[in-house]
Amino acid sequence: MDYKASDYIQNLQYFGEFGGVNPSISDSSTYTFLSAKTMFDTFDGNTEGCYLYSRHSSPSNLYLGEALAALEGTESANVYASGMGAITSVLMQLCDTGDHIVSSRTIYGGTYAFLKNFLKKFKIDTSFVDTTKIDLVEKAITPKTKMIYCEAVSNPLLEIADIKSLATLAKKYDIPLVVDNTFSPLTITPAKLGAEIVIHSLTKFINGSSDCVAGVVCGPKDFCLALKDVNSGAGMLLGSTLDSLRAASILKNLRTLHIRIKKHSENALYLAENFEKDGLRVVYPGLKSHSGFPIIKKQMNTSFGYGGLLTVDVGSLENANALMELMQQKNLGYLAVSLGFYKTLFSAPGTSTSSEIPLEEQKEMGLSNGLIRFSVGLDNDIHRTYQMMKKCMVTLGILKSIEVSI
Repeated sequence: MDYKASDYIQNLQYFGEFGGVNPSISDSSTYTFLSAKTMFDTFDGNTEGCYLYSRHSSPSNLYLGEALAALEGTESANVYASGMGAITSVLMQLCDTGDHIVSSRTIYGGTYAFLKNFLKKFKIDTSFVDTTKIDLVEKAITPKTKMIYCEAVSNPLLEIADIKSLATLAKKYDIPLVVDNTFSPLTITPAKLGAEIVIHSLTKFINGSSDCVAGVVCGPKDFCLALKDVNSGAGMLLGSTLDSLRAASILKNLRTLHIRIKKHSENALYLAENFEKDGLRVVYPGLKSHSGFPIIKKQMNTSFGYGGLLTVDVGSLENANALMELMQQKNLGYLAVSLGFYKTLFSAPGTSTSSEIPLEEQKEMGLSNGLIRFSVGLDNDIHRTYQMMKKCMVTLGILKSIEVSI
C-alpha cells in the first residue's frame, strides 16, 4: 500500500492574519465571546468551532491538529504537551475503575509504568502479551477489556505489529485498537489498516529538531471532541494541552517530514545491511532476517522506507557504554535518549528508556544489557559514518580487525 499522506499535508494551506504564508500564532490564554449565550453553550459541551481557553484549544493547535489528522488519515486530532500527555489522556478517557487493557509487552518504558503501576490506583489492570501472536492477544481479552494497545514498531525491540489482524480482532470484540506510531510516521498509517486511535510523541521524528516535547491523538471526531469536553474530557481536565508557540513551530517542521523520513530510512538500511554483513547482531525492520519483515512489507507505505531505528547487540553493558562514549567522542552522534534528530542518537534502553521494566521481564522479552538503540541521523555520507563506527568497534574489540578506509 502507499497512502499519500505527504500529498494531503502539502494540500493544507493556511494564510496568516495579514496574508502571511505561515498561519498567525494565537498568543492568548483566553478568548472573547460576542454573546454570553455562546459562552454558556461552550461550557455546556457545544465546543466545536469555539475557542474558550488555551488549555481547551487554540487556533495554532487546531492548525497542527488538522495537519496531523491528514498525516494519519483520521477525522480529527488533538495536540498535547507531551507524548505521555496524549497517551494518558486516551487511557483515562476510555477506562473506568475495574476495567482491563490488553497491551503489547514491548512498549516505551513510561507507557509501561503508567499501565503497570499508576493505573493500579484506579483498579485498572493490564495484561502484557506478545502482540505479534494474535492468538495470545485474543486469549487475554476479557469482558472488562476496553482496548488493545500496541506500538506499530515497538520500543526498543522493533517488533512489528500486524495492525490489520489486531484491528480485525478488536472489531470482533467491539473495542478500539490504539496504536502508538511514534517510530514510524509516514512509513505506516495505522488508521488505514483499521486502528481507531493513533498516538504520536511529536517530540521525535515529526518535530525532528529535539527542541520541544509534544504529543498528538488522532482519531474519530467524536472521540477527539470528548477528550476536550469541559466536564468529562481527560485531555481538558488533565491539563496537558500544547502551547500555541510550540504548535506553530512543530507545524513548520512537519512540512519537511517526508524528506527527512526518506533519508533516515535510507541511512538506517545502509548501516543495518553492512553491520549484519560484519557479523553483528542487528535488528532492523528492513532486513529479511527480521521476523516482522513480511508484515511491514505488506503494510508499509513503500516510498518512505523502513524507518530510522535499528538496534545492535554488542554483548554486554560494558561494551555498549564504551562504544557509545567513543562514538560520541568521534562526533558520530550523541549518547542521548529520544529519536528523530538530525544527528544519530544512541542509548542502551535496558538502563534508560526501558528501565521501568523489571529486569526479569526485560530478559523474558529479549532485551539484553548489550543492546544499543540507534536513531540514525541525516548524514549526507552514510558510508563514511559506517566506516567510522566500524573503526570504533574494532578499537574496542567488538569487531575483529578488518580493513577500514575513511
